[in-house]
Amino acid sequence: MSAKEILKMGNPLLREVAEDFSIEEIKSSETKELIKDMWDSLEAAGGIGLAAPQIGISKQLAVIRLSEESERYPDMEDSEAFVIFNPKITVMDETEQGFWEGCLSVPGLRGFVERPRGIRVDFLDENAEPKSIEIEDFLATVFQHELDHLIGKLYIDRMKDIGTLMFEDQMIFEEIEEEFVD
Repeated sequence: MSAKEILKMGNPLLREVAEDFSIEEIKSSETKELIKDMWDSLEAAGGIGLAAPQIGISKQLAVIRLSEESERYPDMEDSEAFVIFNPKITVMDETEQGFWEGCLSVPGLRGFVERPRGIRVDFLDENAEPKSIEIEDFLATVFQHELDHLIGKLYIDRMKDIGTLMFEDQMIFEEIEEEFVD
């Protein structure tokens, strides 16, 4: 187990559509180690979600965990830890909600992104068991952000106004009331 280097925007692997995992692959010891490495990498980077392509593995896997102990997100509530293989998203509520998103693969920048408020995600868990979850609000945005990595998309591709892209150290946080996503 170890933290891996996170690829940055410009690396062509981040623009690929990742391959599905087979049931056998999900259950393999190599994949169990990959999951541990992803959690270690996420913790080391201080993020709340990470997709396998971000550490150089072009496969359909993401991990997500919101923590109220996060220094970057002090008002966030805890979520369960999600290990997501081969996800399929269905929009349940098309009402758009906007958040200031950042990304471990696009360090130092934030941009305002609007996404559907409610989604259902069908996926396989770390035991290759089928799961379905309906989520909304901030967690729905986090899922959409992370799962975009599995289809070669970054949050900047979802921005309606590129003029909202800015360096974090230039943002005046007191004047921005929207939440942040990494």
